[in-house]
Amino acid sequence: MKELPPLDGLSDAEKDALIQGLWQELQVLRAEVETLKQKRVKKTSRNSSLPPSKGFKPNQSCAESALPDAEATGRHRSGGRELSQQPDQVVVAQAKRCPHCGVEVELSTQRMSGIYERIELPRMTPHITRVERYGGTCPCCQQGYEAPVPVGLEPGSPFGNSVASLVTYLRYSHAISYQRLSQLMSELYGLSLSEGAIANLLQRVQVQLEPAVTQIVNRLRSARLVGSDETGARVNGKTQWEWVFQNDQVCLHVIRPSRGKAVIETVMAGHQPQIWVSDLLSAQAAHPAQDWQVCLAHQLRDCQYAIDTGDELFAPRMKRLFLKAIALQRRRHTLADSTIQQYCSRLRGSLREILNLNPKSVEGQQLLNRYHKIRDHLLPFLTDETIPPTNNASEQALRWSVVFRKVTNGFRSDWGAELFAQVRSLVNTAQRQGISAFDAISRPLTSQQTDWLLG
Repeated sequence: MKELPPLDGLSDAEKDALIQGLWQELQVLRAEVETLKQKRVKKTSRNSSLPPSKGFKPNQSCAESALPDAEATGRHRSGGRELSQQPDQVVVAQAKRCPHCGVEVELSTQRMSGIYERIELPRMTPHITRVERYGGTCPCCQQGYEAPVPVGLEPGSPFGNSVASLVTYLRYSHAISYQRLSQLMSELYGLSLSEGAIANLLQRVQVQLEPAVTQIVNRLRSARLVGSDETGARVNGKTQWEWVFQNDQVCLHVIRPSRGKAVIETVMAGHQPQIWVSDLLSAQAAHPAQDWQVCLAHQLRDCQYAIDTGDELFAPRMKRLFLKAIALQRRRHTLADSTIQQYCSRLRGSLREILNLNPKSVEGQQLLNRYHKIRDHLLPFLTDETIPPTNNASEQALRWSVVFRKVTNGFRSDWGAELFAQVRSLVNTAQRQGISAFDAISRPLTSQQTDWLLG
């Protein structure tokens, strides 16, 4: 840093030159500051809807990447899996003689010193039923006839519904390709199943699952609350959209070429829920519900972006308000009704005050204009504990769809996309009822109970 020259020894002209030079440097610095202020902040998953997979991930240190030890996770070092309640075989190991001196020992004097299990998988082979069907000509009417066969053994595909359930589960819950499925079935089960046979099998499944999915649609069209979201899908090399409509009981997936409100109108078929939960997509804003809860998770990220770009007046206060409201919703079951009412009154008052602010930044002003338009849809959940403040459940329902799209690069046929949507509808609905993904697929195919679809 340059030292300030002695001012007493400078002439008036030199002082004027010094002041002029300092003024010019100040103007340069001011210009640089303004340039930095106008520099666009990079959007990440923290301040926008950009998925975490596209964000920059810094390198972790060795300490951060190391696996946690038993003390850190609270697990006992000698702990293990729980013993089976119904083992297929029990081996009792008792000594007859002392291993040191060879003297016979009494069984009654021995105590158990250890217990453990050894688990093995049996060799899996397909169960093949051959049907020998007879027929002939009636000696009375001279008409030909064939003997009836048991239900489930009718002529057609040689592969039964148990094979169809497993193939559908592996394909659409684990994104296993046709080639690897064929190899897996051959090497693990000894079952020869070509890629063409897999395609034919899945086409049959697509028809069989339609009644079960229809039950989900019917329940959705009588639901009080519906959350909705959408993500991209690739069908026949073209971009389409996978929509999800869900609540805490059912979940419906559909894949359509459009991202417009016509999809919502078709799915809901005139039903008007009381509450709609979604983001600010124009099609979602045109929902048929009586009231609308805007997803606050999206708004928190938008507020963070405004903060990153320099808004110090509006966005920080809105973000703090949203966080307080969400925290209240999470713990309202522990509070008295009077306490909840007081908190809600304070939050609504704070919202009015914040909307009267006048932010100077462009991003802050944009948020202010947005919230003036949707102010009635920001906090409806404060009056109803059944309304979620975010649409995270819809985003979670679509998470595997995004993974499947990235792994498989989409669908090559319309029926494949339709089957995927059917399977995801069944699996995510079953998850809400505590039923596994495999059971959700196999029950409709094997004529097992599907009462869980009816609620």
